[in-house]
Amino acid sequence: MDQNGNNNRASWGSSFGFLMAAAGSAVGLGNLWKFPYLAGENGGGIFVLTYLIIVILIGFTMMLGEMVIGRKTQTDAFSAYDKLKKGWGWIGGVGILAAFLILAFYSVVGGWVLKYIVAGILNAIPADTETYFGAFISAPVEPLIYHGIFMLATVLIVARGITAGIERASKFMMPALFVLLIISVVRSVTLPGAAEGLAYYLKPDFSAFSPQVVLAAIGQVFFSLSLGMGIIITYGSYLGKEEDLAKDAIVVPAIDTMVALLAGFAILPAVFAFGLSPTQGAGLLFVTLPQVFAAMPLGQIFGILFFLLVLFAALTSSISLLETSITYTVDRFGWQRKNSVVIVGLTLFVIGILASLSYGVLGDFKLPFLDLVFFDALDWITSYIMLPLGGLMMSIFIGWIWNIDEAVDEVKSSSPFHLEALWRFLIRWFAPVAILIVLITGLYQQLIG
Repeated sequence: MDQNGNNNRASWGSSFGFLMAAAGSAVGLGNLWKFPYLAGENGGGIFVLTYLIIVILIGFTMMLGEMVIGRKTQTDAFSAYDKLKKGWGWIGGVGILAAFLILAFYSVVGGWVLKYIVAGILNAIPADTETYFGAFISAPVEPLIYHGIFMLATVLIVARGITAGIERASKFMMPALFVLLIISVVRSVTLPGAAEGLAYYLKPDFSAFSPQVVLAAIGQVFFSLSLGMGIIITYGSYLGKEEDLAKDAIVVPAIDTMVALLAGFAILPAVFAFGLSPTQGAGLLFVTLPQVFAAMPLGQIFGILFFLLVLFAALTSSISLLETSITYTVDRFGWQRKNSVVIVGLTLFVIGILASLSYGVLGDFKLPFLDLVFFDALDWITSYIMLPLGGLMMSIFIGWIWNIDEAVDEVKSSSPFHLEALWRFLIRWFAPVAILIVLITGLYQQLIG
C-alpha cells in the first residue's frame, strides 16, 4: 500500500525469480569469503558439522518465520511488526539497521574483489601476496575507488526495481555463480595433495569442539542466510498468496548451504595441496588463494574466474541489503525509489570510507570496550549481536507475542504444512533458548573473556 492506501505494491515475476533473489541474498561473501576461513579457523570438519546442525534447526525456523511475517503484512520490516502488534516495530528496525551497517563494510570487501579481478586480468599479483594485500587495503585512495564502483553497481540494479532490477540480475548471476563454482571445485579437489584438505574439511575432530565453534557457526548462519536483517521479510512482502512458504524455507537455506560447502571444497583442498595454512583468517581469499592460483596450471584464468564468481555472489547479496533500507524509506516515508536509492547509497559509501580507512590511516583508532577497528567492530556488532538479537526477538514475537496459530495459518494458506508441530516447538522453545545462550557467550568472550 502507498500513503494513499492504494495497493500498488510490486511483486516477483515468478516463483523461480523469488527463489533466485532470496538465494542470491543468502549466497554471498558469507559463503565464499567468510565460511571457508571460519571453517579453517575453527577445526574444519567440526565447524562444518556444527554449522549444518544449526542450519537445520535454526536456519529453517527463522527463514520461515520471516517469510510468514513478510507475506502476511506486505510491507517493510519495521512496519510489518508494527502492523501485527502495535509498538513492536523496533524488532524490524534492528534488522534494517543491521543490514544497513553490514552493507557499509560489505561494499568495501566487494571493492577488494573487483581489485583482484582487475589485477588478475593484468597479471599484476606478485608472489608476496600478503604484502600486496596489506599494502592495497591500507592505501588511502585506491580501495575507496573500488568501493565506490561496487556501491554504484548495487545502486543501479536496485534503482531499477524488483522485476526489472533485482529479479533479472539474480536470474543471470545465480546460475552463472554455480557454473563457475563447480569449475573451481573440480580444479581444487583434483590437485595433487588435495586429499589432506578434504580430510580436514570433512572429518570432524571432536577434540576441537568449543563454545567458540558454536558462536562462529551460529553467527555465520545468520550472516549467510540474511536472517535478522529484515531482508527475508522484505522479499517475502513481494510474494503472492500462492507461494509455498514451507518449501521455500527449506530450498533457500539448502541452496545457501550447498554453495557454502562447495566454496569450502573450492578453497581448503587447494590450500592444503600447496602446503599453506587454512587458519589465515579473513585473508584466506585474498592472500592464500592467489598463491594457490599462481602455482597451478592455467592459474591466472582460474583466478579471474573465481574472483568473478565471488563478485556475482557479493552483488546478489548487496542488492538485497540495500533493498531492505529502500523498502523501509519508500513504504514508511513515501520516498520515491530512485531518490531513496541515491540518498541511502551515498550515506553507505561515506560510512564505508571509514571502514576502509580503518585498515590504513584510521588503524590506530579502536572502539572503546571492543578493542576493534571500525571495520571489524561493524562486523562483530552485526554478526554476533544485532542479527542473533533480531532472530531471538522474532522467534519470541511469533511464538509468544503475536499469534502462532495465525502464523501457521499463513503457511497453510498456500500448501499443507507437514512440519507444523516441529516448527511450533523450534520457534517457541528451541530457537529462543539456543540464540540467547549464544548471545550471552559472545558478549562474555568479547567484553570479559
